Amino acid sequence: MNIAMWRKALKVIPNVSREEWGSLDLISKWLISTRAAVLIMTFISAALAGLFAWRDNSFSFLPWLALTFGLIMAHASNNLFNDYTDYTRGVDQKNYYRAMYGLQPLVAGLMTKRQHLAYFAVSGVLALVCGLYLVWYNGSDNIVWALLGAGTFFLLFYTWPLKYIALGELAVLLVWGPLMIGGGYYVIVHRWDWNVVCAGVVYALGVTTVIFGKHIDKLQSDREKNIHTLPVLIGEKVSRYMVIGMMILPYFLLTYLVVIKYFTPLILIVLIALPPLRQVLPAFLKPKPIERPANFPEGQGGWPLYFAPLAFWYNRSFGAYFVLGLVADVLSRIVLPLLQR
Repeated sequence: MNIAMWRKALKVIPNVSREEWGSLDLISKWLISTRAAVLIMTFISAALAGLFAWRDNSFSFLPWLALTFGLIMAHASNNLFNDYTDYTRGVDQKNYYRAMYGLQPLVAGLMTKRQHLAYFAVSGVLALVCGLYLVWYNGSDNIVWALLGAGTFFLLFYTWPLKYIALGELAVLLVWGPLMIGGGYYVIVHRWDWNVVCAGVVYALGVTTVIFGKHIDKLQSDREKNIHTLPVLIGEKVSRYMVIGMMILPYFLLTYLVVIKYFTPLILIVLIALPPLRQVLPAFLKPKPIERPANFPEGQGGWPLYFAPLAFWYNRSFGAYFVLGLVADVLSRIVLPLLQR
């Protein structure tokens, strides 16, 4: 058991030697292989779904726990399957970005295809068990079956063909917002709420900036490999400005939700994320630098990726303040009525 490596793998995507890999425990290898550092984005989506249910006095712990664990396992399965698909299609090689910013066990020769698929199968089965429990919890509701089917579709087909035909970015927006947060709320509360979906899009836009940034970083390499991501089709400059728009739009959506009184003004705690936004915006106003800037991390989720780590850092800040604002909003609805008695 290597707790230090667990912590490291939850923060960055580590590069380890063959000797270090051989000494790692199973969980450490799973965390590295699944790129566990990015699973925080899925946890936040599940947390938001639970907070919305709590806000409406409909929170139930076991369904929320199944939702959270299932979504994290599904995201981990997707990352494993993505790496397997790109490796077998000849995309992931030692000169490709995936092998440069963090360890890709298949490329490094640290895992066989069978071992990699075993990790995928176990993670996928755990996600499916959680999904089937939620179907049972909801009495085999057709909408829950549809949500499970949609999640399975995006898990299996994100890398190919969706990413190859400029639909990967849209898939991320739909999965981390309407599907995870709106659908997550539904399986706990048994009710669809479009305001929850709108609030879910607020966070999902941030997640989408991360994948957008990653695809901008890899634009030239993807073009050469005939991977037609959206940045490949519309170009770097337009993509960079789209990311800026997706970073700014959530503040307007939240203002709208306050104006219609879905949220109390306490949700605007998220405005604390404006200084981090000001820090990253200048980078997106200019093309990617040819060489690694001073003090920019090299490897482990950093260079040669540039826009993706910046977007991830900002989204992590925004997501944390969004959760904090929602907790404050929920507590105010509980405490104020008690004070008015």
